[in-house]
Amino acid sequence: MVEIREATITHTDIEGLLVITPKCVTDERGTIRELIRRSWLAENGIVDNFEQANNTLTHQGGLRGLHAEAMTKLVTVVSGRVFGAYVDIREGSPSFGAVVTVDITPGVMVLVPQGVCNGFQAVAPGDTEYLYFFDREWKPGMPGSALAPLDPELHIAWPIPVDTENRAMISEKDLNAPTLAQLIEQRAAAQ
Repeated sequence: MVEIREATITHTDIEGLLVITPKCVTDERGTIRELIRRSWLAENGIVDNFEQANNTLTHQGGLRGLHAEAMTKLVTVVSGRVFGAYVDIREGSPSFGAVVTVDITPGVMVLVPQGVCNGFQAVAPGDTEYLYFFDREWKPGMPGSALAPLDPELHIAWPIPVDTENRAMISEKDLNAPTLAQLIEQRAAAQ
């Protein structure tokens, strides 16, 4: 028996941050998911010119982010499960400072607009493969910002406690990123 589930889009509390459930077809052999269908994306007003795709393998408990490069991202997992966290740091955005979390399993995607921080923690036993599609190529030194994922003011309840001394759980760069309050101060000082 063949089961077809059409794609859906759910809007979040962060303007432009969308949770997408792609079209999937399941039969006795398994499931096929449409991660990118240019015509469907365009029909729904979503960036349809992805230029780069990256796949990361992250061990259970590993935390990556919060990063907001000058690009739009479409993210999902190929295997495993992550707790995704997103923070709007776009100047002048009506949802500035808003935090949204999403449980991402295969078949759940999140469209992350430029200027919104993207981070995740791998929560499945073993390893999780996280897939990013970017609307422009990543280059060292490209514009962007980052936030400290453990900033208590963000109130992100990471499911697995993070040992800040364990580099398998969090990088030095992410650990030392500015808090939201520090980012606001930096921006004010730069004006």
